[in-house]
Amino acid sequence: MPETIHTFEDWVGAFHEWQEDIGFPTNLLGDFTFEAKYADEDVSDTIEFGDFEGQPKWKRLLSVPHQNIRDALLNLIVYQGDTEFASVEQQRHLLENAPTEYDRKAALRVMAEEQRHGWQMCHLLTHHFGEQGCEEAKRLLERRSWDKERLLGSFNEPVDNWVDFFVFTQFVDRDGKYQLKMLSRSAFKPLASSMGPMLKEEAFHLGTGNSGIKRVLQSGKVPTDILQKYYNKWIPTAHDLFGTDNSSSAHWAYVWGLKGRFDEGETDEPVDKDDLNDRARRQYHDEIQKAQELLNRNIQGDQPQLVIPDMRFNRGIGRYKGEMYDIHGAPIESKSDYQEYLVRNLPSKEDTEVLADVFEAGDWIATK
Repeated sequence: MPETIHTFEDWVGAFHEWQEDIGFPTNLLGDFTFEAKYADEDVSDTIEFGDFEGQPKWKRLLSVPHQNIRDALLNLIVYQGDTEFASVEQQRHLLENAPTEYDRKAALRVMAEEQRHGWQMCHLLTHHFGEQGCEEAKRLLERRSWDKERLLGSFNEPVDNWVDFFVFTQFVDRDGKYQLKMLSRSAFKPLASSMGPMLKEEAFHLGTGNSGIKRVLQSGKVPTDILQKYYNKWIPTAHDLFGTDNSSSAHWAYVWGLKGRFDEGETDEPVDKDDLNDRARRQYHDEIQKAQELLNRNIQGDQPQLVIPDMRFNRGIGRYKGEMYDIHGAPIESKSDYQEYLVRNLPSKEDTEVLADVFEAGDWIATK
């Protein structure tokens, strides 16, 4: 990795070094092209919400009126880019033992597109933010998920196997859809114009997770009580990804027009700038509840239904951080009981061994 990066071309060289360093099999990418995609024609030319509503969208950083707005904008881009590279680090090893050729190709596409999304964010950083942007783009390639250096909790957790992967893409990538859509009306037009192509690609990632879980349930070989534990692992981290309650950062990002609501422009509901993160979290929670109702129709025999953990369960940030609730939202009184509950309800070494036997036996996922 070079000591300094001055141009996007410098960054591209560092990107290829990152691919090699994490062991990503670039020979499998075929003719996939890494490129920055901007859909300017799909984006309004005027700021759509906040204090600058009705004014022309900012096309260059120098047009952004205040330094604190520029800093907040930089931060949003850095965090988005960090998630993209981190997810590739988490998933890269799965290509070696895919259950079917279809799944191998699907996962490869997911990882290629996540890399392109990170490429997109670094294109923004290096083209609009000068030396600071180049330095941040370089840092995005230096942090490592397995060293727990990534900026958000979900992206420092290991994705151990294909069941893990399907649950991750169903729930954590679905949070990504929310983040991208909330940025799609940004007052900074290059960022807003980046979101349309990314959202189209993200839809495939969600479909990969949803279809994968559905096919696992249709096969009936993976015990649903083990699958539930992976729900319990990932969904609380996805709830955390929406940020703290009553967030001042979300408040000002809305005031400045940088990041809207998930349904911005689609609702007449008055905006509550102190409830933005929790409102999006509730919308997300309702969406995954409805998705799970459909998935549960595929459960075979007398295996138990899968449930979406309560928003208070095992939270790492916000008002419920460190609070003791079970997956149904019932309080647990003692710390020892709660720790025992977590041990019983999160994936264990024994669960991993059971899954390894299921995978080795084969035919554990229905044909696509």
